Amino acid sequence: MSFVVVIPARYQSSRLPGKPLQDIAGKSMIERVYLQAKQSGAERVVIATDDQRIVDAANGFGAEVVLTAATHESGTERLAEVCQTLNFADDTIVVNVQGDEPLIPPRVVSQVAQLLEQAPEVKMASLCVPIEQQEDIVDPNVVKVVCDKQQHALYFSRAAVPYERDGDWSSEHYSRHIGIYAYRAHFISEYINLAPSPLEKIEKLEQLRVLWHGEKIKMARACEIPAHGVDTPEDLAKVRALFD
Repeated sequence: MSFVVVIPARYQSSRLPGKPLQDIAGKSMIERVYLQAKQSGAERVVIATDDQRIVDAANGFGAEVVLTAATHESGTERLAEVCQTLNFADDTIVVNVQGDEPLIPPRVVSQVAQLLEQAPEVKMASLCVPIEQQEDIVDPNVVKVVCDKQQHALYFSRAAVPYERDGDWSSEHYSRHIGIYAYRAHFISEYINLAPSPLEKIEKLEQLRVLWHGEKIKMARACEIPAHGVDTPEDLAKVRALFD
């Protein structure tokens, strides 16, 4: 199987300024993500950034890097520019790995690529894991996903979906969405030309645009449960502690 990985990395972060260049046991966060992605079997791993400091850092550890426009409003828009700049073939499978996932398991990266390759009826795939803690069901920072019997996503939400009317709230019925995506390259440029949907604006979940416009997202349970990404200084401290 042939696929490429693109890692969008934006320098500015309201909760953790300069996040991609934060040190984790002697290596920057973006280098940690890159090294994990390199172990996935991808034929090519590309960092996409809007900041020269990240370009310089990536050059320093030998990564392929593309300096993109600073006007992009999402990682997907940044991804689209990379696909165009590097002239990826339309059927290239492109895996979007977030630049704040220094512990992303390489097996998960290859799994989502393989999932898309084996699902010719869709243009996009993603992963989920079972929710094990009951408090996560109602936590708006934990995105839930509901699927049909063919494992296509029906809906993503920050709310508790499905809603257990009888009040059982058994965690076995809930799945947490993992923010890793595989796309067919031609769909990335199609996606950014789709009008934003009311649902994605309400939930602040970009993937709802795909469902709103009638496209399918293939889902599967991740073969390994990834650690949460780094959003805050507290998250960064937890990751650093794992390397001590």
